[in-house]
Amino acid sequence: MQNYFELFSLTPNFNVDLTLLESAYQQQVSKFHPDKFATHSDQEKSLALQNTSLINTAYDTLKSALLRATYLLELEGVNAFDEKDTQMDMEFLLAQIELREALESIESHQDELALDEFIDQVTGKIKLNIEHITQAFNANNQTQTIKNLVRELKFYEQLNLQAKQLMDEWI
Repeated sequence: MQNYFELFSLTPNFNVDLTLLESAYQQQVSKFHPDKFATHSDQEKSLALQNTSLINTAYDTLKSALLRATYLLELEGVNAFDEKDTQMDMEFLLAQIELREALESIESHQDELALDEFIDQVTGKIKLNIEHITQAFNANNQTQTIKNLVRELKFYEQLNLQAKQLMDEWI
C-alpha cells in the first residue's frame, strides 16, 4: 500500500502545499464518486467506498499539522504518543498546569473577555509550536524533539478546542 503522500503524489515532508493537497484530493476522490459506480457490482461499489474512505483519511491526516507530523513520525517507526515514553520537558509540564488553571479560573468567573484573550494566547502557542516542528523536521535527526513538540501541539489543540467550546456555550 502506498503512503498518504504517494496517494496524492506529494513528497513526504512536513511542509505541505495545502492548495496542491486540495487539488490532488479532489482529483482522487472524483475517481471513486458513488455516481460512477452506480451500475457496477456490489464488490466494485464496496471497493470504491473503501478507496474513498482511505482518500478522506489521508486528506484529513495531511491537512492537519498535528496529524501530519504524527504520521511522518509513524512512517519512521516512531509513536509520538507511546504510553511507555513519559519523557516531557518539566517547563512545559508546569506551563500546562498553569494554562489549565487559567482556563478553570476563566470558566468559574465566566469572563468572556479573558476567554477571548486566552484563545488568542493558545492560538499563538499553536502557531509557534508548528514553526518549531517545521524547523525540527528541516533539521533532520530531531526525532525526540519532534516527538515532544507533537505532544505539546496536541495539548494546545485540545486546550484550544475546550476554550472554544466554552465560548460557544456562553454565546
